[in-house]
Amino acid sequence: MKLIYSLLSLLLLDVLWGVGAAEGSKDVGRLINATMFNEMFKYQKDPQCPSQGFYSYQAFLAAASSFAKLGFATTGKLSTRKREVLAFLAQTSHQTTGGWPTAPDGPFFWGYCHIRETTKDSYCKADSKWPCAKGQKYYGRGPMQLRYNHNYGEAGKMLGLDLLKNPDLVAKDAVVSFKTAIWFWMTPQENKPSCHDVMVGKWRPTEIDKAAKRVPGFGVVTNIINGGEECGHGADTGVADRFGFYERYCNMLGINPGKHLECFFQEPFTRM
Repeated sequence: MKLIYSLLSLLLLDVLWGVGAAEGSKDVGRLINATMFNEMFKYQKDPQCPSQGFYSYQAFLAAASSFAKLGFATTGKLSTRKREVLAFLAQTSHQTTGGWPTAPDGPFFWGYCHIRETTKDSYCKADSKWPCAKGQKYYGRGPMQLRYNHNYGEAGKMLGLDLLKNPDLVAKDAVVSFKTAIWFWMTPQENKPSCHDVMVGKWRPTEIDKAAKRVPGFGVVTNIINGGEECGHGADTGVADRFGFYERYCNMLGINPGKHLECFFQEPFTRM
C-alpha cells in the first residue's frame, strides 16, 4: 500500500511539474502556435503579396530561439512575454503590409506581404565604421524593413554575417531576415531605448521623456522605429494600422494591449 501511495505521489508531482513547466516555458512556440501564426498572416501567400509565404512560422521560431537568452519573449510573466511577441509581430506587420482599407477581411490580415521596400533607394550614409560596399543598396528588407548601411553593418556583426557586402541575404534567407528584425528590436538606437525594454517594462521615462509625452506603451515603440515621420503631428490614419494590427493580435490571444497605443502627440526622440 505504501508503494502504491509513493508511486501515486511521484505521478502527481510529475503532473504538477509538467503544468508548471508549460506555464513557465520560454519557448516562443508555446506562446503562439503555427495555426495562430498562419491566421495572423492569412494572405501572405495571396498572389498580390510578393512574399509568397517567405516569412514562415518555422523561420520565426528559429530566429527567436537565437535571442531567447538575451530576453526576447523570455522576459517576465506569461502575459508580458505574449505581449512582447504580439507587439513585434504587429510592428513588423505594418512595416511589410500589403493591406488597404477595403481588403478582404480588412487591412489587419495583410501583414508580411512585402520582403523588399518598393522604392529601392541606396540609403548609404558616410560611415567610417560601416562604409557602403560598392554597388550595394541598403533599402528596407525583411520584417523590420532594415535600412541604412550602419544597421546592416551592426546587424551583420551580431549575426556573424557580412551584410554590408550582401544586404540582399536579408531578403533571401527567412531566418536571417527575422534575426535582423529581432536584432533591431533588442538593440537600443542612439538615445532611444530598445523596443524590448519598453514592452517588458524595463524602460523608465526620464523627465525629458515625460515632458515630450513619451510614456511606456506600444506607442513609444512606434516612436523608436519611425518617430520622426509618424509621431508628434496629431492623429495620422496612415499609420494607425500599427496599433490596429496589435489590437487584433492581442484579441486573438486574449491579451490586454495596455495603454498608450499611439504616438500621435508624442515628440519624436531627438537624434544625438
